[in-house]
Amino acid sequence: MIDEFAKDNLRGRLRRDREALLWKLDGLSEYDARRPLTATGTNLLGLVKHMATVEARYFGEVFDRPSPEPLCRWQDHDGSDQWAAEDETRDQIIGFYRRTWHHSDATINELPLDAPGHVPWWPEPCPNTNLFAVMVHVLGESNRHAGHADILREGLDGRTGVRAEHERRIDEEARAAYRAKVEQAARSAAPIRAWRPQG
Repeated sequence: MIDEFAKDNLRGRLRRDREALLWKLDGLSEYDARRPLTATGTNLLGLVKHMATVEARYFGEVFDRPSPEPLCRWQDHDGSDQWAAEDETRDQIIGFYRRTWHHSDATINELPLDAPGHVPWWPEPCPNTNLFAVMVHVLGESNRHAGHADILREGLDGRTGVRAEHERRIDEEARAAYRAKVEQAARSAAPIRAWRPQG
C-alpha cells in the first residue's frame, strides 16, 4: 500500500514539473526560446530537450526498456541534448519530450518500486539501483531544471510562477519596491561582512 502511495506521489510531482517546464516556453519567440541566457549557454528549449533525454535514459536504458526515440550512446554524450540545433523545431523537441513521458510512465506503471536497474554512467560502487531511487533522482533533476527555467523566463520578460493558473499580473511598482528593499539589505550588510578580526 505504501509503495503505491509513494509511486503515485512521485509520479504526480514529476508530471507537475514536466508541465511547468513546458509552460516556460509559452509565448516566447524562437530566438528567446533557444538563445543562451547564461555564461554556460543554458537556454529554455535546451532544458526541455535535456529533460527528455534524461527521462529516456533513466526510465529506458536503466531498466532494459530502451526508448523508442533515437539517442546517442551515453558514452558519446557531447552536450548536444542541452540546446536546439537549427534544424530542430520547437514542436519536434516538445513532441520528443511528450513521447518520452509516455515511455517513462509505462516503465513506472509496469515495474514495482524495488525493480532493479543499472546506471552504467554512475560511478562505482553505485551503478545498481531500483525504480524508487531512479524516480527520486529524475524528480530532482526535473525540479532543478524547472527552477532554472523559472529564473531564465523571469529574466526574459518578468513572468514567474509554477503554472499558468498560478500566474499573476506583474505589478511593476511593487516588484521594483521589493527589489530595492532586497538591494538595500545587501548593501547594508556589505560593511559587516568586510570586517575581519585582527590577530
